[in-house]
Amino acid sequence: MDHNKLALPVGTTLDRFIMRKQEDFPYATGELSQLLRDIALAAKIVNREINRSGLIDIAGAYGNRNVQGEDQQKLDVIANIRFIRALRNGGEVCTIISEEDEDMIQTGNNQGKYVVAIDPLDGSSNIDVNVSIGTIFSIYRRLSPTGRDGTEADCLQRGTHQVAAGYVIYGSSTMLVYTTGNGVNGFTYEPSLGEFFLSHPDIQTPQTGVVYSINEGAAESFSP
Repeated sequence: MDHNKLALPVGTTLDRFIMRKQEDFPYATGELSQLLRDIALAAKIVNREINRSGLIDIAGAYGNRNVQGEDQQKLDVIANIRFIRALRNGGEVCTIISEEDEDMIQTGNNQGKYVVAIDPLDGSSNIDVNVSIGTIFSIYRRLSPTGRDGTEADCLQRGTHQVAAGYVIYGSSTMLVYTTGNGVNGFTYEPSLGEFFLSHPDIQTPQTGVVYSINEGAAESFSP
């Protein structure tokens, strides 16, 4: 093992990376940058909850079903609360749509310019067997005038109207991956420092591959 490599600086933090990217847009107000930080903060808190799920009573079923008809897990509910709280406190988001809530969530930030669609904890039933789980998020700029609650039209925009999207995977290490439409970058969480660091810059799909991976559970409903 090269011990000199272990002594090297960890690298660029997510905060610093976001600020550098913001500098590429002279007219940026910083609100989207702050929104991404809010999501990262919530992800850190959820990561902490997941890591101690075997020690306190937060694993297992909650007893309700979500909008997809899936059994809610306790961690689903906890993650949902954490993300909603972070996005509400941040002030940039007017409306949230979550897999765990049937109705739109109005944050009370009527001046907020963004809408967030989120699955706070996908695959949470896997937590009991220590399999990776994750958060999926999508960010849109609101269409309706500010000064009032967000609308259904704000939430039902085309995917091509996204201003940012990404996911967090909680596993042997925790990673946050996101894009604002110009490259995809991945950040690995360093728990001792409480920071996400750039670990996978400019992620791209390889031209060729040797792995076939697909969920064939609904193969009968696939298009011909």
